[in-house]
Amino acid sequence: MSKTTMESDKLEMKSEEKTLIEPIEKPETGLKTVMRLENLTKKFGSFVAVDKINIEVHEGETIGLVGPNGAGKTTTIKMIAKLIRPTSGEILVLNKAGELQSLNGNDKDLVKFGFLIDQPFFYDMSANQILRYFARSQNYPKEKINARIDELLTLFKLIDWKHEKVRTFSKGMRQKMGIIQSILVDPQIIILDEPQTGLDPKARIEVRATLRELQRQGKTIFVASHMLHEISELCDKIALINNGRIIAFDTIENLEKNLKDKELNCQLLYPITPNNLEGTINRLNEKLVPYVNHDMEESTADHDHGVKYNLEKQSFKIYYDGKKESRGEILEIFMSELKSNNKIISFSQPKTSKLEQIYLEMIQMDEPREGGG
Repeated sequence: MSKTTMESDKLEMKSEEKTLIEPIEKPETGLKTVMRLENLTKKFGSFVAVDKINIEVHEGETIGLVGPNGAGKTTTIKMIAKLIRPTSGEILVLNKAGELQSLNGNDKDLVKFGFLIDQPFFYDMSANQILRYFARSQNYPKEKINARIDELLTLFKLIDWKHEKVRTFSKGMRQKMGIIQSILVDPQIIILDEPQTGLDPKARIEVRATLRELQRQGKTIFVASHMLHEISELCDKIALINNGRIIAFDTIENLEKNLKDKELNCQLLYPITPNNLEGTINRLNEKLVPYVNHDMEESTADHDHGVKYNLEKQSFKIYYDGKKESRGEILEIFMSELKSNNKIISFSQPKTSKLEQIYLEMIQMDEPREGGG
């Protein structure tokens, strides 16, 4: 081998080393980082669609990407899918050697991805033909393709439509096909953009159960959705995006600590009669003084009292200080106050309500983007 060839090989090795970065271990769990977005930015002319996003995702986590229309969710996902190029910044992904590698490197070295982006569109072929095409194009073992297709079509209640043209499918069935193709080759990282679109309630429950099973298998899942209930049920962490920026990235529990209002719901078996309502609320408010949220703005009409009653739902909403100890004391007060003429059938701190509060408060506090409109 010539000296020139050896020097050339050394330069290539150094060039490759620049695209590899040692994965960061997650301090609290020891899990590896599987994807990192570093100052990820996308501009369309003078409009900044995604503005210096930084996110680190660990093995086995399910991340919810939440934000209003036009916030930058789909643009971010399309950059991860390499459908559009970032203006600046970098996307680093785990490779088969256990290292983080630039997404612009050799795709064959990366762990497998699965994508559902926007509403799925398919060629005019049967479900079986389409899925075989996706499986073979992603080098799924030939001997396993038929069994894998049957497994997923059965799971999503589409096995009877295996040989039917997808153009005859309903919107919900096409959405199921989109989810199937995203997990077809058993990817390690799954990116889903509004996966519940077009699904009926039963199908949503089934899809949620499937995603939970994928969580148990240690898959890393990104879910962009407007459906806050689905996000709160599935996700370990929430990334709130607004004006192209990540304005919060944490667990729901940690984000909740910054809420102005903490609330509890207490549902009763029987309604409180109008004659007894005012007296009951007054007695509850007197006993709850040590535990209600005293930092709430007095100008907010809904928060004139620590306790509000919804006649239609036969339930109380309690605004309190958010402490675990307070929840137990509040429950005892309600049980004591209502035990003679009513029963408590539910006492909870609703996740969806919390996420809605987090979402609304942080979106309202966020400043408009500069120079982007």
